[in-house]
Amino acid sequence: MNYFDRAVLHLDLDAFYVAVECLRNDDLRGKPLLIGGSSNRGVVASCSYEARAFGVRSAMPMKQALLLCPDAVVLKGDMEAYSKHSALVREVIEDQAPLFEQASIDEFYLDLTGMDRHIGCWTWSTELRQRIMRETGLPLSFGLSVNKTVSKVGAGEVKPNGTKLVPAGTEKLFLAPLPVGKLPSVGRETERRLALMGVRTCQTLSEVPPRLLEREFGKHGLSIWKKANGEDNSPVVPYREQDSISSERTFHTDTIDLRYLHDEIRRQTAQLAYELRSLNKLTACVTVKLRYSDFNTFTKQSTIPYTAQDAILTEHALDLFDRLYERRQLIRLVGVRFSALVPGSSQLNLFDDTEKESRLLAAMDKIRDRFGKNAVRKGGK
Repeated sequence: MNYFDRAVLHLDLDAFYVAVECLRNDDLRGKPLLIGGSSNRGVVASCSYEARAFGVRSAMPMKQALLLCPDAVVLKGDMEAYSKHSALVREVIEDQAPLFEQASIDEFYLDLTGMDRHIGCWTWSTELRQRIMRETGLPLSFGLSVNKTVSKVGAGEVKPNGTKLVPAGTEKLFLAPLPVGKLPSVGRETERRLALMGVRTCQTLSEVPPRLLEREFGKHGLSIWKKANGEDNSPVVPYREQDSISSERTFHTDTIDLRYLHDEIRRQTAQLAYELRSLNKLTACVTVKLRYSDFNTFTKQSTIPYTAQDAILTEHALDLFDRLYERRQLIRLVGVRFSALVPGSSQLNLFDDTEKESRLLAAMDKIRDRFGKNAVRKGGK
């Protein structure tokens, strides 16, 4: 193995939710398994490799998935269990890794720069993987290279249960034949637009003049051009647990207008839910804060299944407010707080979302990303 000026390891748990369910019930092993919304209007949050052989994929409507794989076992999913198993993996990594970042509930980046002077990055990575599998019972793959992009793509190429080393200096060669959709941050829409330009592989993308990509895609165009060339200087950010996020508003004039107060709760909840999804976080605790005109302040909280979905969080926040607001006097301030946060991408909410709701949230988040977090919101009832 060549000495790396920089060494980044990407650990990716294989079909994580499925693997956890198989640990809990050994009879599920080897069977086509779908995890997600249990109704025909639900969507697939995750699926086993046996189900993928039938063409099933994540985010597919459950109805379509069952048409492709009618004998599949369908489970709603248990985010609390998945979060606990993710924490077990994190504990092993934390015990050994010099510097690591948890990118999602089932993905980790580790900065191993300088380790070749001692035990060697490849040997150390292999031993860490074996320890994680031995102590948690969960399968995982990894990619090792000089940066996060190439390591993540490498891990994806050898899943399930594989390892990949991309030696320093061969990053561009490794990426060249792969479809552009393999690159992190190249979604379906970007892939479609690139295809219209005749760009389908990373090699072709790397040869496009960067100014042209920047003109067509803005800063994102320059970013994906660098990635196609195997360039990525983004650091591994040390793991820090974010305990909570919150929002509150003090009114210019104290009010007793319930419709206005409910609307404010909806606005704050939607804003915080968007922030959760942007941070790839889920919450299991909602708290509402209320301050009366005499400055007496009260809070009430509720423990809920892990989610980042607007509708669920708004329902709980409004219920807490209605239970808390008993004195029927003027209110000076209201606030909403989400706590007990865990890593989790927006797709984790598909356990409860319908396909329509998922697409609506994704569309609204896209508008907020471009025009600001207050650019769009759902109407109140």
